Order: sequence, then structure tokens, then C-alpha cells
Amino acid sequence: MQPHNEIQPLLMLDLEGLTVTDQERELLRHPAVGGLILFSRNYQAPDQLHQLVRAVRAERPDILIAVDQEGGRVQRFKTEFTRLPPMASLGRYLDRDPEAALAAADLLGELMADELRGFDIDISFAPVLDLDHGHSAVIGDRSFHADPRQAVTLAGAFMDGMARAGMAATGKHFPGHGHVAADSHLELPEDPRDWDALQDDLWPFRALAPRLDGIMPAHVRYPAVAPEPAGFSRHWLGQVLRAEYGYRGVIFSDDLAMAGAAAAGDYPRRAEAALGAGCDMVLVCNDRAGAVQVMQWLETQSFQGRVPAAALRGRPRAPMALSRRHQAGDVADLLMKDAP
Repeated sequence: MQPHNEIQPLLMLDLEGLTVTDQERELLRHPAVGGLILFSRNYQAPDQLHQLVRAVRAERPDILIAVDQEGGRVQRFKTEFTRLPPMASLGRYLDRDPEAALAAADLLGELMADELRGFDIDISFAPVLDLDHGHSAVIGDRSFHADPRQAVTLAGAFMDGMARAGMAATGKHFPGHGHVAADSHLELPEDPRDWDALQDDLWPFRALAPRLDGIMPAHVRYPAVAPEPAGFSRHWLGQVLRAEYGYRGVIFSDDLAMAGAAAAGDYPRRAEAALGAGCDMVLVCNDRAGAVQVMQWLETQSFQGRVPAAALRGRPRAPMALSRRHQAGDVADLLMKDAP
């Protein structure tokens, strides 16, 4: 085993419930753990969430705390949070009134981030940069638009709002999950298109790479380009994302407990494949035994040159002005009515 001061914090794990258990306190203190992701089961009310985050920070002040708070179907915290519309509603708004839609995207990005930063939560894994090709139920209305340039415009405005609220942006799911029907939570999807046919899906990542602080690759295979799923592929992460696109931020694996990751082997082998391909932090969620296996495996490993995920810790910010908060809430209500 490596000395503790040499073990790198490359694992993001989760919690079982509304409080931190004694076992979880011990896990959070482990030097291989650098991130925590929260889910709906971890939230009941604002006071409870404040207490939960304070308990986590008491064990690890520097840990990166994340959640999926995209809006629409993927919003983990709902009660006493603003109900955010699916991002596709912004795409439809853009088609009707481009100027108003961009202002709305900016407001919603700021509101989402401001509400989370008020609880000392660092990041939401957003924005979704996948295009809506009409094939993928798991992406669907999580996508801003079917047109890559329109998606970039809206996502960029959403990111402007996030940045104003002190939150880093994480684009997902590189190089694009929107063309496959299969759900990578349940199986390993394959996108048969070649490099040229993938360019529209790649465009949002390429265009926004200089502005993104984090990127999460998809558990999807693109066999005409590389044999491994994107999140386990040196070609996708090293050659395309880092070398060609010049991306310098953090690369998070998607959850290694998903069925789309199982082809890489057991949990340590999944972590090895992801980190070896170029990921900087690996997620293991909803499987405590798997997370412990990765944690113990990391005790024996050395991965140099990782971009520290702690760089995405929330930044100081002025709380969102009350007038803008009301305006953003009105926009959210308006667009929620537009959602199917």
C-alpha cells in the first residue's frame, strides 16, 4: 500500500441516506476519495441538506460535492427548490424568440447554480451537450436542441449564468449519446456512425471545450472510430478531446456501476480502464461494495498527471439578486408549461 500522502483522490462515491453514517465518515476521510455525488434519497428539506453538507465538510473540507440538477426529468432536489424545465423547452423557445431564449438560458443557469451554491454544493453535472436525434429516450428532452450550433448557443448562455453564481460547468456525454436508442444504465450502446457522420454531435464539445471545466464521456462504443467505449478510450479522451480539441479541464468517468461499463471487467478493472484512458476522477454510485473495491485498489496505484477535481470547487459569488431570482422563477414556470 502507498503511504496515505501519496494516494490521489480519484474516486467519487455516494451516500445511502439523509445523514452521514459512521462507516461513511470513515470512507469520506480516505485519501482516495475526492468527490461525493448526492441523489434524491439524500434530500428531504433545506435544513436537512444544510446539516448533511456540514457533516460532510467536517470530515473533508476540500471534497468536491456534486449533484445532477439539470432540470426536467433529472432534478434530484425538488421540494423548496425551483422546478427547472427540461432544456429542450429552451430549444423550442429559441426557435420562436432567439433573444428571449438566450436570456432565459442565462437566468436558469444562474438560478440552478445559485440555489445549489447556497448549500455549499460545488457542481451540477451540467450542461447536457448531447443532440436530440429523436432516437434516445434517456437523452430526449434533456438536450437543448437537435441543431449543434443552436445547442452551443443555448448551452453557452446557460454556462454564463452558472459562472456568475460561482459554479463550474461540466459538459456531458462526450462524444454524444443522443443518436443511440439503448440506455447505457442498462446495456452498452453502440453508435455505428463513422468519424465524418459524428461531427455534428462532436461540435458542442469542440466549440465549448475552452470554456468547460469538466467533461463526462459516454458509456457508448463507436466501433468505426475506436474499439472501446468512449470513457475507456485513449483515442477519444487523449487524442480527440485533449490533443485535437485542446481541452484542459477535468474528465469524469460516468458511473462505473452502470451496465455500459461492465464490459471492462470488475470494478478495479473498470477504474483502471477509465483512469488509464485519461479520466481524472471515477464515479462509483449505488454500489458501496464496488466503491470500496476501487478505493482499496487505488491504495496500491499511482496515477500521475491527473487534473485535480478539487479545481472545480465552488467559487465565491454574490447571491443572485432577488429581482433576477423572481424573473428566473417566472421563466421556469413559463417553460414548464411548455414541457410535454
